[in-house]
Amino acid sequence: MAITSANQLELLQTAEAVAREKQIDPILVVEAMEESLARAAKSRYGSEMDIRVHIDRKTGKATFTRVRTVVAEAELENYQAEFTVEQAREYMEDPEVGQEFIEEVPPVEMGRIAAQSAKQVILQKVREAERDKQYEDFKDRAGTIINAQVKREEYGNVIVDVGTGEAILRRNEKIGRESYRPNDRIRCFIKEVRREQRGPQIFLSRTDPQFMAELFKMEVPEIYEGIIEIKAVARDPGSRAKIAVISYDNSIDPVGACVGMRGSRVQAVVNELQGEKIDIIPWNEDMPTFLVNALQPAEVSKVVFDEDAERIEVVVPEEQLSLAIGRRGQNVRLASQLTGLDIDILTEEEESKRRQAEFELRTGLFIESLDLDEFFAQLLVSEGFTTLEEVAYVDVDELLVIDGVDADTASELQARARDVIEAKNNKAMENARELGVEDSLVEFEGLTPQMIEALANDGVKTLEDFATCADWELAGGWTVTDGERTKDDGSLEPFEVSLEEAQTMIMTARVMLGWVDPDDLVKDAEDDGEISEEQEA
Repeated sequence: MAITSANQLELLQTAEAVAREKQIDPILVVEAMEESLARAAKSRYGSEMDIRVHIDRKTGKATFTRVRTVVAEAELENYQAEFTVEQAREYMEDPEVGQEFIEEVPPVEMGRIAAQSAKQVILQKVREAERDKQYEDFKDRAGTIINAQVKREEYGNVIVDVGTGEAILRRNEKIGRESYRPNDRIRCFIKEVRREQRGPQIFLSRTDPQFMAELFKMEVPEIYEGIIEIKAVARDPGSRAKIAVISYDNSIDPVGACVGMRGSRVQAVVNELQGEKIDIIPWNEDMPTFLVNALQPAEVSKVVFDEDAERIEVVVPEEQLSLAIGRRGQNVRLASQLTGLDIDILTEEEESKRRQAEFELRTGLFIESLDLDEFFAQLLVSEGFTTLEEVAYVDVDELLVIDGVDADTASELQARARDVIEAKNNKAMENARELGVEDSLVEFEGLTPQMIEALANDGVKTLEDFATCADWELAGGWTVTDGERTKDDGSLEPFEVSLEEAQTMIMTARVMLGWVDPDDLVKDAEDDGEISEEQEA
């Protein structure tokens, strides 16, 4: 095939036709043609030559040029595409390294093999352009719902036609035992769009909690308009789900709006989810109140919230226990997912036994440590005293409100408590010294002798050791592995040291050692404050 005036316009017409058919930019097709023609020319003139082709975007005329680059003599490698400054002077006036010398060369006759190669280059470029367009079309649609047509099923995975390409609904992303036949219409959630070597991969889901949230957005105009917001979703696909909603308009009931007239709105979502039962729950900023709502239909007697550990204890009547837990733990599991908390469910009898055991334990502590009779020790516990430190350092007036306690008795109680604490501190310090604790840690403000002993038992014996600790190593924390939360015990956790307090102590130690500039800490705190204000705004 020769590039003559007769077929010059055909290049542009062909490019337009291909671009229209594949829905891509015609310029990309023309560039592919330029590359294919250049490759054919290289096979004629020599593969080491730098041959370039430019097709005029208006006339279709193809111009073939040979390019040679000026390089330093020591860097000369390709004699066909490069030449030295000295050699370039034959063609250029004042050649400099990096300049290019361009000369036009005659067009080439394309033989059968060259034409086939050119065709392959164009097809490859067109495929790449198609893939890029498909990725651009779908990358911003992740997190939305798509209506598509089933093409085929492979090993349980459903391949779906999405117009410009294919998407995959994996076996584990289907609800229950759903099966589809070719040409069935299917509604899915676009979970992820990834750019890969073989083209964009579009992953669909029907089990993702956000699929249900998007379905509600389609069925409930108030959610779409932002009057009602979906705050949290938890699903056991195909079986049961819980969704928490809040209304920003006092005149609109969020639960009623989602249910719809005679349940029409929620029923449309239920039908799409293969009969999945949905509990619609009002969101509440107060976590215990929200949890009580989340455990519906079970009735809750009492809630105990441990904010630091992100754990919550729920007390229910005996007859409500199975309802609160649900079949195979489903109800409490979904409530836990919805609130993001670990939930322990106790019956009223179990909670009563535990409270009684704690009462007896604290009573025994006061009897043994303060040499009190059982009745007086029980009085202290009943008034809310739980530790010797509380008795020793509380304001005297708080002891005087106890029946039978006068000023002398209160003073005696506090003196005994302080003596016991001092003896324990002396013993703890003695043990810590035997373990090799150094003065630098002993003199650190904020650590009691018993804390120092606990640190020493965990191998922290110097201020340097202390400064290298992580906050969770001191205060304890939780680690999530494969969705399972495991408890990490902290050295100072028995002394109720919070994560914030642990962070402060560690940073103080680092400042004392000169590892951290205190001015940097002030600046970081100010920056955090500014960020916090922006978030609040």
